[in-house]
Amino acid sequence: MKNYSRVTELTNNTLALILAGGAGNRLRELTQWRAKPAVPFGGKYRIIDFALSNCVNSDIRHIGILTQYKSHSLIRHVQRAWSFMRYEIGEFVELLPAQQRLGEQWYKGTANALYQNLDIIRQHKPRYVLVLGGDHIYAMDYRNMIETHALSGADVTIGCVEVPRDEAKGFGVMSVDSDLHITRFTEKPSDPEAMPGKADCALASMGIYIFSPEFLFDKLIEDQDNPSSSKDFGKDIIPSIIADSNVMAYPFVNNDNKPGYWRDVGTVASYWKANMDLCSISPELNLYNRQWPIWTYQAQMPPAKFAFDDVGRRGVAIDSLVSAGCILSGARVKRSVVSSGCFFHSYSSVKDSVVLPNVDIGRNCQIFNAVIDKDCIVPANTVIGEDLAEDEKRFYVDEEGIVLVTPEMLGQYLHVVR
Repeated sequence: MKNYSRVTELTNNTLALILAGGAGNRLRELTQWRAKPAVPFGGKYRIIDFALSNCVNSDIRHIGILTQYKSHSLIRHVQRAWSFMRYEIGEFVELLPAQQRLGEQWYKGTANALYQNLDIIRQHKPRYVLVLGGDHIYAMDYRNMIETHALSGADVTIGCVEVPRDEAKGFGVMSVDSDLHITRFTEKPSDPEAMPGKADCALASMGIYIFSPEFLFDKLIEDQDNPSSSKDFGKDIIPSIIADSNVMAYPFVNNDNKPGYWRDVGTVASYWKANMDLCSISPELNLYNRQWPIWTYQAQMPPAKFAFDDVGRRGVAIDSLVSAGCILSGARVKRSVVSSGCFFHSYSSVKDSVVLPNVDIGRNCQIFNAVIDKDCIVPANTVIGEDLAEDEKRFYVDEEGIVLVTPEMLGQYLHVVR
């Protein structure tokens, strides 16, 4: 981009709407008491922090978050982490909970969520509407995409990324011509179409859309009036406009012109893998890039502490992320992400695991390939991840052998009275 003043004008007139109301059932008990975008990630963040940080770092300061499912912790986090936005200087993060504004109905789908807030969107008078999912992990400069949309004159531009063809069944898959016009769009196909010249890859939708507002308003109203529609962008609106509208693809690539890092953390395995990616020596998603910080709320906690240096009782972490407030008291951690406020007792070992905030792991525990939910108290001598048949009797074990442990599974009922 060369015309920076033009880009600033474009971002100043862009309204970003983050869809954060889904139940996220595929994450199993991780979303039993919280919305998917509120799930902790990477030791100190929530999933929604990535979309919000992308907006702020892209100079987009007009942001609405559409919430619905078990949104208390999500709303609390946004209020704590993102209250620095000042409406009096023309920037804001607005929470738009499902309010039954147009009848006694909650949000029925992604398109219906926007339709029920049409009056609010119109009040902001945006030149462009940027629609985002609040449940993906990536770092992306939206300014390039917005400028490309503006120059092309498209009705809608869809962010897309190359993915392995065998993984594309869970996404919207598109075909494009040489000018990146989308010629076909199929939501979650059983046999994804390969990219030209790349038989093993497909072009998947990132769930990022830039609309020209009047076009968006017209299509939302048409979709609402269609009794056979499921009120969803990927299933209904996008496929219906391909033939008669100017629909463009915007490939997400990094500085080397290779597919950018983008992860849909919609399953326990994909959530675990995305956290494990951060443990790499040079991770594709660089949380330490000072030019592109990921913003979040941070509780005031002391530094992480590693205690004891005896044989067999040494507080140590290798190829791991350990957050503030943690104490590794003679415990060993390897290739793991440990969130804030955790206490690992002596002689315990945690390997290839994701540990959410305020977890207490007792003495002599052996934990492998696990996701330990917030506030779990793991009893001494517990073994997780070695005998999956035994684990299945107490915990959730996914098809890839990742073990999910929650307080309720340990008999610690934090949310309901027993």
